[in-house]
Amino acid sequence: MKDENLDITRLVLASGNQGKLRELSALFGQHGIEVVPQSEFTAEDAEETGLSFLENALLKARHAAEKSGLPAVGDDSGLMVDALDGAPGIYSARYAGPTASDQDNLEKLLAEMMGIPEENRRAQFVCVMAMVRHATDPLPLFCQGIWTGHILDAPRGEGGFGYDPVFHVPNHNCSAAELDPQTKNSLSHRGQALENLLEKFRQPLP
Repeated sequence: MKDENLDITRLVLASGNQGKLRELSALFGQHGIEVVPQSEFTAEDAEETGLSFLENALLKARHAAEKSGLPAVGDDSGLMVDALDGAPGIYSARYAGPTASDQDNLEKLLAEMMGIPEENRRAQFVCVMAMVRHATDPLPLFCQGIWTGHILDAPRGEGGFGYDPVFHVPNHNCSAAELDPQTKNSLSHRGQALENLLEKFRQPLP
């Protein structure tokens, strides 16, 4: 049932990533909000020219709202590894090149981390979300989530997507790819960011 405090029932996700779409559809669906992919309106992606997660999230959200005429959420997420000075960061999806697959990115990360001791393998998944009610919204909503763990020396698990198989979740002693979807959503950077966003939805707009 839709939360009576929310006035949005349908919004566009500014991404074609099926993993993100599944996760966000499940999370928003709990609040009666339908998430539709940007691909239903355009095949053109926003140019990620920002130098931060926040800048890129807003670029994506405005682009999706412009193409769809609906409220939109832009999600920019990535993995920051302490030993790599925060890399791959905003370049996580294209760490191994502009056409890199998840496997390509994993292999590059593991190669870069080779020989680094466990105590220096700390990492954070970061998610910043921007929500606009329309393409020129002068007051976007922003939120973020940070999920801390460390990088494994080999992939584990078949679930999730992206860097999940090499991201160790200390409190559960497993990789993010070994968590069931419900547990992952309750812990993840994306789940944290979304809960923060939903709290902001419930606040009266100025």
